[in-house]
Amino acid sequence: MPLTSNHLKTPAHSSILSYFFPARDVLQLGGSAVDGAIATLLCTSIINPQSMGIGGGSIFTIREQSGRVRVINARETVPKAFKTDLLAMCPTTIQPMEGAHWIGVPGDIRGYERAHKLYGRLPWASLFEPTIKMAREGVPIPYVLSQFLPLLLKEKPESPLRQLFQNEEGELLKEGDIVRFEKLADTLEIIAEQGADALYIGDIAKDLVSDLQSAGGTISLEDLRSFRASELGAWEVALGEYEMHFPPPPAGGATLSFMLNTMLGFDLNSASLKGDEKVLTFQRYVETCKFANGLKKFMKDPNFASQTEAVEIIQKHFADKVRAKISPDRTYDASYYNVTPYLDSHGTTHVSVLAEDGMAVSVTSTINHIFGSRIFSSKTGILLNNELADFCGKTDQIHAGEQPPSSMSPVILYSPSQKHIVVIGASGGSMITTGVALTLMNFLWFGKTLQDSIDAPVVFVDSKNVLNFEPLLFWSHLTRLGTKSKKTTA
Repeated sequence: MPLTSNHLKTPAHSSILSYFFPARDVLQLGGSAVDGAIATLLCTSIINPQSMGIGGGSIFTIREQSGRVRVINARETVPKAFKTDLLAMCPTTIQPMEGAHWIGVPGDIRGYERAHKLYGRLPWASLFEPTIKMAREGVPIPYVLSQFLPLLLKEKPESPLRQLFQNEEGELLKEGDIVRFEKLADTLEIIAEQGADALYIGDIAKDLVSDLQSAGGTISLEDLRSFRASELGAWEVALGEYEMHFPPPPAGGATLSFMLNTMLGFDLNSASLKGDEKVLTFQRYVETCKFANGLKKFMKDPNFASQTEAVEIIQKHFADKVRAKISPDRTYDASYYNVTPYLDSHGTTHVSVLAEDGMAVSVTSTINHIFGSRIFSSKTGILLNNELADFCGKTDQIHAGEQPPSSMSPVILYSPSQKHIVVIGASGGSMITTGVALTLMNFLWFGKTLQDSIDAPVVFVDSKNVLNFEPLLFWSHLTRLGTKSKKTTA
């Protein structure tokens, strides 16, 4: 069924609905889909602060009423004075990558500004008002945030980030406890009144740089002053009767496109999930994921690397060539899939908004790992990203101003014959392409409703080609075919 404004989705693992419906409320006030998305992202920054916030970056995919699709890229960049030995500091095992040296120049607010100038209808300040109110009055700790708070026990008691989430007795807050973001509320109020420049060239910028440099960071006022969000055309591939529009590299849309192109050639339908066909379908999908892992290294900033490989990846003939290498009954060593080790990430938040006038917004925002760099600016209330960690295992060198590779895949699909619009994306860092691909396979080819497609169990093939599955997924036969596996929680 087509999405309408009655089918607005809020980010996964969010408790926003307990407070208000920001996108719906904004649309009812005459705002655009972009207005609704910005208001929701701001709200989510205090509901899911472990995953996103204005200390991070975002990528928008926007479908205009005319059908033209544009991308606004506000992903973080490498500061001018980055540590030249940064890649040598990349760990070989999954662990928190803390510290100011991993922080990229934050781009979120510049992205919101660019999107609002192009497509906003309501006053800029009005989009901030609900979040400022919530930040000052406090919000109950949601379940998902409460599950991550114990990670902060590793921080020193005097750590500004730990102090934000502990009570007067020094104990960490629990689910349902009230947390206030008073300093962040001050910052948001100034940005609401003065515009994005307040964060990038004003007093907030000075306070932020002061805190970061005290923490050992290298971001300067010039880094903030020179940051620009870019606007560009979306890439497009045909998936049967649907056209899928997605952001080009360094986003992960090309990898997602490859996965769907490859699976499309297996002529999937509702019978593909029955009996032995189900085993074969997931065997093919898992093998496709492994090849996709080998392609992630090509999702590089086009300002610093050739896009030849990324363009090739989305072609049908490339999918045909890879599909021919997929065995129905065996797996192979990592070298067969051209996989090199890298570290998986598990952050991000996604928002999808579709307005009655036909404008659609798919936007993903992140501070990368859980709690980002764990550097919290006490003067501004901003939690900073650790986005530069995304270079680890994917490149041999980095450059000032470069954006790191990303799995973010905010996509919009359109069916000219049915006039249907599907607005979709996912959270979960490295798991994003898997989540979106499986959801779209369920919806486009397996005959499931959109909600059932979203709710269906997910299988994730990590960077070591280990199969991670949710408990409800039929998986035992896959492990017998040779893929290593481990169970995850739903």
